[in-house]
Amino acid sequence: MTDYSALLSELAIPRLVGTPNHRKVRETLTRELAARGFAVAEHVFSGRPARALVGTPQAIAGVNLIAQRPAGPCGRPAVWLVAHYDSKGQPISMALRLCGAGALLAGLAALAIAPPLLGAILAAAGALVLANNRVTDRSPGAVDNATALVAVFMVLDALRPRPDVGVIFPDAEELGLVGAGALVRERPDLLHDAAVVNFDGLDDRGRATAVLHRPGPLGRAVATAVDARAMRWMPVVVDGIVLARAARECVTIMKGGWHTARIVHTPRDTPQRLTLTGARAVAEGVARVLAEP
Repeated sequence: MTDYSALLSELAIPRLVGTPNHRKVRETLTRELAARGFAVAEHVFSGRPARALVGTPQAIAGVNLIAQRPAGPCGRPAVWLVAHYDSKGQPISMALRLCGAGALLAGLAALAIAPPLLGAILAAAGALVLANNRVTDRSPGAVDNATALVAVFMVLDALRPRPDVGVIFPDAEELGLVGAGALVRERPDLLHDAAVVNFDGLDDRGRATAVLHRPGPLGRAVATAVDARAMRWMPVVVDGIVLARAARECVTIMKGGWHTARIVHTPRDTPQRLTLTGARAVAEGVARVLAEP
């Protein structure tokens, strides 16, 4: 029986791409996948981080983990369970960054329809907040995204071993979906005619949200099973946006609320504040769907 709380603590450590902790977490994930009968391949890639992020190098190297059991009749998994394994810290929370982006957009709009001074103040305030969009290695990344990694293992443990269910742990999501982009460019065969269930941030509190990047029957069933709000778009950047370009269908499952956005990417995103009830509820729902004939 897996001690998921202990696994969460092992995974929820600051692990910015390229750091020793980042490599340590990758080794832990490989160990856990191998213990469940998966052959794990490393997809090494390089790419450019998002230009909006301050403090990142011009190019980074990362490693996507691709795990499959011995091939079945179809030759490759029909369903991929996905969760990025890197983390990042930032001086300001996701909530404050969203407020800053909103203020900037409102200010730019107000310049055209309101007194120029009001628009200028809003735009300047928003720009000042977003100027702090600097990357650090000071967040343990428990909700984002160690809870999702644990949820993947919960799903696997609830199912009988099946060759048609594989696992992808993308890297460098936090730097602009770099690993997912490399996977789609260099290994699109993996995702061709497959369904992707991407997990990203599963807090104990708040309702689940299902972002249907490319709608399909599995994604809709998962959304229903976890009692999620089904949406086609959210103002968040997740790997599902990129993976949907190559997959037959793709859904991202998140769970949380404004309180979650206030701690994501900060030092407060620790495993000690979590009981994994959110991750467990989502995992149980996904497992029920996958267990259906």
